[in-house]
Amino acid sequence: MNTQRAVVLGLALVAAIAAAFMVRGLIGGGTQQSQARPAPPPIQMSDVLVASTNLQPGQKLTQDQVRWQKWPATAVDSTFITNTTQSPITDIVKGTVVRSPILSGQPITNNAIVHADAAGFMAAILNPGMRAVSIGVSVDSGAGGFILPNDRVDLLLTQKMEGSPPRVRVSTVLSDIRVLAMDQTFTQEKDTKSVVAKTATLELTPDQAEIVARAAGMGVLALSLRSLDEQANAGAPAPISGGGSAKKTADTAANEPVTIYRYGIGRPDTSTEGGKAQ
Repeated sequence: MNTQRAVVLGLALVAAIAAAFMVRGLIGGGTQQSQARPAPPPIQMSDVLVASTNLQPGQKLTQDQVRWQKWPATAVDSTFITNTTQSPITDIVKGTVVRSPILSGQPITNNAIVHADAAGFMAAILNPGMRAVSIGVSVDSGAGGFILPNDRVDLLLTQKMEGSPPRVRVSTVLSDIRVLAMDQTFTQEKDTKSVVAKTATLELTPDQAEIVARAAGMGVLALSLRSLDEQANAGAPAPISGGGSAKKTADTAANEPVTIYRYGIGRPDTSTEGGKAQ
């Protein structure tokens, strides 16, 4: 009986010692394995150009509207603008216009902006629903060359009438029109004071575009520059003079009272035929 008890106690002691060694091995081995595991490599980052504020189509891109932001290199799309050449932001955004809406913090892609020398630039600077229409101008009809891109102008129609003495009708066809470009000049440079151009490109609604096309066949078109105060307060699309449709407006202009100019002095024509163009 004592021998059996001794054997049982011996086996229990051996089992306890074996269990202790196993627990120690598991705890110690796990700690050593954790300490020996190498640290994960750092995530590679790239500098990506993102918007600092919400950008709308047609908006000219400036330095204060964008910034560099760290972006995981594995998540950088091929269309993202990255700082691989360490170029200043001013050089990157120079002469660029927003083509599609960009949210604040969103990466700016090559497809979301357009450069001045790229195809589609004029379409990008147009406001939604507007059209670009060009008319011929001269030094006399373009305010002596002092009309620059983004100025606001009125469009005048001059018609010569038969008779003795000759009579001239002048009427305002459209008011508060935005100038997109003078010839191929579409931005007002810092030191530019005048642009002597042969063509002016205007931003018009579809109805206004029809008005201009109709008025061009009725007489000579000229631009009248509006003051800076009026330009600063201009926020809505240019109103259509004389009503809604192109035909109604052009007909209204054609039947307005005639002003006769003699020796530089304008007087309304009181004759019965004064209100109709010949």
